[in-house]
Amino acid sequence: MKPIRFDWKHSRIVPKDVKKIGRRLLPEINAMKEALTKDYEDDRASINLCSDQLGLYRVMRLIREKKKVRPRYVVVVGIGGSNLGTIAIQEAVLGQLHNQTSEGTKVLYADTVDPDSIQSIISIIKPLLKKRKKIIINGISKSGGTTETIANFEILVNLLKKHRKDFHKHVVVTTGQDSNYWNLSLKKAFSVLSIPEKVGGRYSVFSPVGLFPLGLVGVNIKELLKGACLMRKKCLNENVLQNPAALSAILIYLHHKKGKHIQDLFLFSKDLESIGKWYRQLIGESIGKEKNRKGKIVHEGITPTVSIGSTDLHSMAQLDLGGPYDKFSTIVSLNHEKKDLKVPEIPAYDHLVKHIQGKHLHGIMNAILQGVKIAYVKDRRPFTEVILPDKTAGSIGQFLQMKMMEMMYLGFLLKVNPFDQPNVENYKLETKKILARG
Repeated sequence: MKPIRFDWKHSRIVPKDVKKIGRRLLPEINAMKEALTKDYEDDRASINLCSDQLGLYRVMRLIREKKKVRPRYVVVVGIGGSNLGTIAIQEAVLGQLHNQTSEGTKVLYADTVDPDSIQSIISIIKPLLKKRKKIIINGISKSGGTTETIANFEILVNLLKKHRKDFHKHVVVTTGQDSNYWNLSLKKAFSVLSIPEKVGGRYSVFSPVGLFPLGLVGVNIKELLKGACLMRKKCLNENVLQNPAALSAILIYLHHKKGKHIQDLFLFSKDLESIGKWYRQLIGESIGKEKNRKGKIVHEGITPTVSIGSTDLHSMAQLDLGGPYDKFSTIVSLNHEKKDLKVPEIPAYDHLVKHIQGKHLHGIMNAILQGVKIAYVKDRRPFTEVILPDKTAGSIGQFLQMKMMEMMYLGFLLKVNPFDQPNVENYKLETKKILARG
């Protein structure tokens, strides 16, 4: 498996400052190593997911069972950490247009109670159910009490029930063991997968949350986990200059302290767009905190933004290169595209844009990427680079593992808890009060 590469030569941070902060990180690096010996008993438990062979066996066994019915669609019913990682990996590995190009199992995501969106999903699967085609419903909620998820799950399972007497065989629930959702699912004879208690939603993509639907639609989940474990080893290195997660966290931290409170993930591949949305939740929930670890009001936070190359160069580049110096960027690019296309050599078009006749699109994209980097350097705009060898499951597994461990290190440096999200409960409580009033 080819490793991903992390380059920080244009970060505008000197090694001396990195090493200084790196010494502060040693206790957390050691705590991370210790977490490897505690199974799922530590808040950092998600780093154990990639090597959980028993968990993988259980997921693979259920995937084999459900594949036997040759499902046309799997509908993932979840929100936030229950589906963002799955979407990110599925689109990166299989493509954003997987449903349009695949002859195998397709995937739909029910992640909102917007009635138009759910009605659109129903309009796709209902005709198939009438034709006796198979649909798998995968409801995901660690707590088992997520308002949006349970509402959508009820609607979709009820639809399934109207068309299949054995509907329970086509429902999979992924939740915390012994949650109300778990117990209800057992009573109804649904298949059930457990989420380890100490694994938070935004860190759960290498658990059954992501592995079951990804494996069902054709992602090589063994390679995904292999890549994650490869990166985990690197990110436990006490030499922070050789530890990409710690190094990235230190650079983000130092720029944050200099007033750059916006972290832009600039992805030079359309299929990686949902990785940006996944990372947006990861940094938003992990770092955006009212209080620090000691309970002091700090209102800490870094605002995540997502840019897609070259699309957003025609919407955001003016701000990025002409606006305030309040951003620190991570540019993600690819060494190799799955497919490439060549511009035909038609002289009549040459007067419209020079020097593109007969060139491959990957070469044109690379020229744009190099142009962006040169412009950033000349204007003193700091950035780091992540170079992916490709968009295989192994490469994507490496990248997501790096980013999750980066967030743990960043939380430690900022003295906030990167594993909780107490203020999210505020809107949930108010929502339930309103619903209770009728």
